[in-house]
Amino acid sequence: MFDVLADAATEFISWFQRGAETFNGLVVGIVPLLIVLLTAVNALIALIGPERVNKFGEWAGREGFAYTPIRYLVWPVISVFVLTNPMAYTNGSFLPEIYKPGFYDSAVSFVHPPLGIFPHVNPGEFFVWGGILAGITELGLNESDLAVRYLITGFIVIYIRGLVTEWFTRRLWATQHENAPAAA
Repeated sequence: MFDVLADAATEFISWFQRGAETFNGLVVGIVPLLIVLLTAVNALIALIGPERVNKFGEWAGREGFAYTPIRYLVWPVISVFVLTNPMAYTNGSFLPEIYKPGFYDSAVSFVHPPLGIFPHVNPGEFFVWGGILAGITELGLNESDLAVRYLITGFIVIYIRGLVTEWFTRRLWATQHENAPAAA
């Protein structure tokens, strides 16, 4: 009887030990990486000049459909490629409030499509690409063709998602703010 209780107590505490090991991995792995990356990005912004970076956000956040490819295609792709997941989402802070949800939707949707060509953008999720690749390899199809198609599809999807999210944001904004910006 005591052996069963001791085994149950040992198993119970082992759950917390495994949780602590996971937490330790995060504290030793990703947290220092994010702190160093944040420091580097803030230093780069200080070198470039916050006013210039903000000007880019203002430029990308101008009204009109012509600026949507900048905010929902170019800026998210550069952000994900350079800053990787999850730091890329911070670049939306340079845009006006009305465009931040669309930028975030575009950036978060782009962390998988470039994995076949640029695995550094989201190494923690490389298993998604690996699973797809395993099926393609088994079928004897070209891996590079898939990687390029996956990337191009990602470009199309993030742009559409940014536009749709902007549309929904404008509708919600209009119900909560009297002076909502006009539709692009």
